[in-house]
Amino acid sequence: MPEEQMATEAPEEGNRPPARPLDPVDRSILRMLQLDGRASIRSVAERVHVSRANAYARINRLVEDGVIRGFTARVDHERAGQGASAYITLKIVQNSWRAVREKLQALPGAAHIALVSGDFDVLLLVHTADNRALRELVLTRIQAMPEVLSTRTLLVFEETDLEPEP
Repeated sequence: MPEEQMATEAPEEGNRPPARPLDPVDRSILRMLQLDGRASIRSVAERVHVSRANAYARINRLVEDGVIRGFTARVDHERAGQGASAYITLKIVQNSWRAVREKLQALPGAAHIALVSGDFDVLLLVHTADNRALRELVLTRIQAMPEVLSTRTLLVFEETDLEPEP
């Protein structure tokens, strides 16, 4: 937020206060920031009809409560030189989630990691320069992890980021 300095990091998982209910103004602020994370405090305040001090305090509270986890840019991965994207499903050794998550977070191009239920245990989204780099990532990095029992790679042919509802 260019106008005033905001808290930039959400608190650690164990240190977060209990979730507070969001009112309609909080929800409007969240929608605005999802559409434009660079919106100034002044423009947020004007659009949701509160004072700048109120908007500033609400945004800081949303950050401190962990509702807002950060401010980022949406990237066109292909234009950024990451022409191959894939979802990789992993079956892992029971009770190895934390170790696997730590290793997956360190992988180049890892964009999203989820522990899920169903036919596999982990869903990983990766972006790589090309299919060769994707192949190397899967075969030499992921499948080499002793906790990984099997993988399945689903190539992404096209993707669309959904905008929040107005």
